[in-house]
Amino acid sequence: MLALALLRDPRYRTYWLALFLSQMGTWMQAATQGWLVLELTGSAERLGLVVALQFLPSLLFSLPAGVLSDRYSRRNLLLLTQGGMALLALGMFVLIATGWVRYPHVLVFAFMYGLFNAMDLPVRQAYTVELAGRERYPGAIALNSFGFNASRLLGPALAGLLIAGLGLAWSYLANALSFLPLLWVLFVNPARPVRRAPGGMVADALEGLRFVWKEPLVRQVVVLVGLTSLLGMNFQTIVPAYARLELGLNAQGFGFLMSAVGLGSILAALIQAITSRARPLRAVLGGALLGLALLALGLPLPPGWAAFFFGLAGLGMITTLINANTTVQLLAPDRIRGRVMAIYSMVLLGTGPLGAYFSGLLIDVWGARAGVAVLGGLTLAAALWMIRFPWPRVLAPAASLSKLQTASD
Repeated sequence: MLALALLRDPRYRTYWLALFLSQMGTWMQAATQGWLVLELTGSAERLGLVVALQFLPSLLFSLPAGVLSDRYSRRNLLLLTQGGMALLALGMFVLIATGWVRYPHVLVFAFMYGLFNAMDLPVRQAYTVELAGRERYPGAIALNSFGFNASRLLGPALAGLLIAGLGLAWSYLANALSFLPLLWVLFVNPARPVRRAPGGMVADALEGLRFVWKEPLVRQVVVLVGLTSLLGMNFQTIVPAYARLELGLNAQGFGFLMSAVGLGSILAALIQAITSRARPLRAVLGGALLGLALLALGLPLPPGWAAFFFGLAGLGMITTLINANTTVQLLAPDRIRGRVMAIYSMVLLGTGPLGAYFSGLLIDVWGARAGVAVLGGLTLAAALWMIRFPWPRVLAPAASLSKLQTASD
């Protein structure tokens, strides 16, 4: 498997392990942030506003970040973004530990953290291709997704234990410290020179937009990701609200539900690691599974069954995202990859503000069960609408836009 071959590469293995630790801290912080907002306000709508502010910069700044990624050293840009997020997490630790934290502080933190993340994501995706190489990229995205979702499984569970044992502040400190190994790995890796194309930044951005719009499969993938992200992937709002307002769980129970999402996500990543190919059709089927799982959460369920359906939702979400991301990366020319992935990230995360607020509002107005069921029904409808377009079953690593392999599984 391409994923295992990458782990035998010392440089990539070190980067992957450091990234895994950083993502573990990020998921600990994400779980704690939802619990913190509910303790401060008791409102799912207020939590949705926090998540919305955290994703808003992705809508505003992802495309400029993609242009920068194609014009400057990606390693140097990652040092800036990762260092900025570490300092912000450290600042929130101080505010919570001293008892000074208030809801407006969380809003400001969420926006600033989202700003760095909006710059980080397209640059990091392009940097992954730079490290792994185009032929090994399907294995790299499967391996990275496995690490991301293993951290999604472990991070919230650890956060629940920290909250119960030591308080809310310590997850933020853990996240700040988790950036240090990755910063060191980036620092010791040499920066690669980037060939700057002639023309200004606006012309560069428009070139990426034209590519996404003119290539049918890339356009379909981006629309699918936008719809499912808007309607069904808002777990930072849905899970804490469902855990506290519907099931009446404590912090550890909330961590258990978040870990269930992570467990389903890991299963999806393992399936992809075994095949190490982009399967665009699975992206649509994953969206349908996500919608069905959220729809089932509208039933009166005990915590165990709720965790099962959240796990299915995680499986559907990551099936969609892995196959969508790999498809776009394989079809994007090297010289504009940063810009194309910036548009992908802008759609994926930029729909988050509206989706998070919409999710929180539905839950506040109709209750957790009915609100989540409506989101599931809309997600399922979107996937069924998208499946009417032509979707190749398999996209080989060497595929070009004119030669898509449509072999069966």
